[in-house]
Amino acid sequence: MWHPLAVTTPHLGPAKHTAYSRHPLSKVPQVTAIFWITKVLTTGMGEATSDYLAHRLGPAIAVCLGGLALAASLIVQFRVRRYLAWVYWTAVVMVAVFGTMAADGLHVELGVPYAVSTPFFAAVLAVIFVLWYRTEKTLSIHSIYTRRREMFYWATVLATFALGTAAGDLTATTLHLGYLGSGILFTVVIAIPAAGYWRFHLNPILAFWFAYIVTRPLGASYADWMAVPRSLGGLDIGRGPVSLGLTVVIAGFVAYLAATHKDVEKPAAGPSRAALAPKGRHVGARPER
Repeated sequence: MWHPLAVTTPHLGPAKHTAYSRHPLSKVPQVTAIFWITKVLTTGMGEATSDYLAHRLGPAIAVCLGGLALAASLIVQFRVRRYLAWVYWTAVVMVAVFGTMAADGLHVELGVPYAVSTPFFAAVLAVIFVLWYRTEKTLSIHSIYTRRREMFYWATVLATFALGTAAGDLTATTLHLGYLGSGILFTVVIAIPAAGYWRFHLNPILAFWFAYIVTRPLGASYADWMAVPRSLGGLDIGRGPVSLGLTVVIAGFVAYLAATHKDVEKPAAGPSRAALAPKGRHVGARPER
């Protein structure tokens, strides 16, 4: 599984990104294979859960509950001082659920076509990226150790979920590809940044965010395909069972990450005592008289 930011990445700007520029209390995980797997699972879970709640409770109540859960999870995420797997991934899951509701709400409640909402959310995401870069001079997720950068990060994550939801529904319904067809399409699309990074030296930050956006329609398309009735081209498993099943799998991966700390960014080692010693003098040597 591809993970371009598992290594040190350059800034999209003049500032150099070195090992010493990493803050020891990072608020986001290292990008590993498990990161990508869990991210795709959260997109599918968010899609299934959002649809299930909207059908069971009604759109208005579902959106209110989703918004409250999102706010609570982000408050906890902002209050902790370092990356914690349970806290971080709970926030991601809540963003997945509410981001889906935001995109679906525009279409179902306000009648906005997916052909309009998709470019709208793309424009919102572009504005966030521009503001983030103009303010911080970097879009690297390795730099998320200040409150302002964390706010930009989560605004970006929310926008990517809304954009991905609209794009997935656009291909599945408006373009009549169906949910399985959309899943296959986005499986191919996500290979573009992977190949670009591996073979053509695509900027790793650009590759990361490209792939991050595509994971949303990728996971959601397959979740819809499993959940919807056979009359709609699905497997008819049901939104509730799909949501529950994906939640269990996500919890398993997060529990593994919390126990092993494999995705915790290691603080960069500072200069050794020998390197800090005056030239020509060994550490521990007795001072000259």
